[in-house]
Amino acid sequence: MNRRGWLVTLAGMGLNLALGILYAWSIFAKQLAEPVARGGFGWTKTEATLPYTIAIACFAAMMVPAGRLQDRLGPRLVATMGGVLTGLGLCVASFATPALHWPAVAGFGLLAGTGFGLGYAAATPAAVKWFPPEKKGLITGLVVAGFGIAPVYIAPLSKHLLATLGVSTAFRILGVAFLVVATAFSQLIRNPPAGHVVPKKVASAASRAGVDLTWRDVVRTPAFWMLWLQYACAATAGLMIIGHMAKIVAVQSGGTIQIGFVFVALLAVFNAGGRVIAGIISDYIGRSVTIALVCVTQALVMFFFSGFSTIAGFVLGAAVVGFSYGACLALFPATAADYWGTKNMGVNYGILFTAWGVGGVVGPTLAGRIADQTGSYAGAYNIAGVLVSCAFVLAMLSYIQVSVNVDERELTIRLGKRAA
Repeated sequence: MNRRGWLVTLAGMGLNLALGILYAWSIFAKQLAEPVARGGFGWTKTEATLPYTIAIACFAAMMVPAGRLQDRLGPRLVATMGGVLTGLGLCVASFATPALHWPAVAGFGLLAGTGFGLGYAAATPAAVKWFPPEKKGLITGLVVAGFGIAPVYIAPLSKHLLATLGVSTAFRILGVAFLVVATAFSQLIRNPPAGHVVPKKVASAASRAGVDLTWRDVVRTPAFWMLWLQYACAATAGLMIIGHMAKIVAVQSGGTIQIGFVFVALLAVFNAGGRVIAGIISDYIGRSVTIALVCVTQALVMFFFSGFSTIAGFVLGAAVVGFSYGACLALFPATAADYWGTKNMGVNYGILFTAWGVGGVVGPTLAGRIADQTGSYAGAYNIAGVLVSCAFVLAMLSYIQVSVNVDERELTIRLGKRAA
């Protein structure tokens, strides 16, 4: 049974390695914005970002219904649907031309974006159910790390296909490949058989506190909206850079650095690392403090990002932004479990995840429009820096509020004991 659990975990990671093409979109966006004479489509930065933005919106919007579907129909069927839609979406996107935008919008944005949500929502819950609670963080980190690290191989592969075969053929080849690979991995993603019981050595903090709120109760709490705003601000900054990284390198280096895909891959490495490392750190110093540290670090880098024009500068920027963004994908679901329990975790986190969707729509679109109008991304960086600074303040307020609640609870207990 333990071997089957690890097989499901690795299959979920494999599925996410295919779905992670979302994070490599900046490679395609850069090529789509190139003149037709240079193999591009001559689209504006805003036009080239639109499919990515819509894909993020569909991804976020599908999280709640996908979670409910996998509970009713099983994770294998839902994951298979995700893989099929992702592959078909890329194939549809291959019919885009310099004058025809809708195939990329409908294919990558609507179809593939929906596929990302279905696959992502099905993989993690299935894997976690095979293991005891004390391994939940490890298993979750491994599964979602596949999504974050995918651009390490997708970015150079896409760069090669675009340079040698062109945009349309690159989309078509990747679509067929991911259709086959993602569907194959999906067949291995299953829930444990009925009656399967894992040993519970350690009760979760939420279980010990007796906290298990429904989504209706969750959205009425101030903590939910504070977390939602923090998540939206952090996602706006992170996805802004991820969606434009290849083009940012070309613009700010004056065209002297033609290896933007390398920095996309570097972003992915730190994205995956941030998910695991930040989760471990937060177990020791607390979720809110870790979120605050991540946000203040990223805010500083965003304010200086416009000054990066060398390889060393872009390495620093990619490392900090990638790590900070990845950290959020581990910290916010863990915080949701701490606050509201794990019984309704799928729906509760799905609703909180809409903040990620908002950030994904606002960040890349804002950066594209500002760059189109001014020829520079500097204004977008400054706005993102302010937003992440606000997230830092909210995280510290959350920490203070939690500390006050804990102190009040301990004082009440002590007074009760004295009275007794």
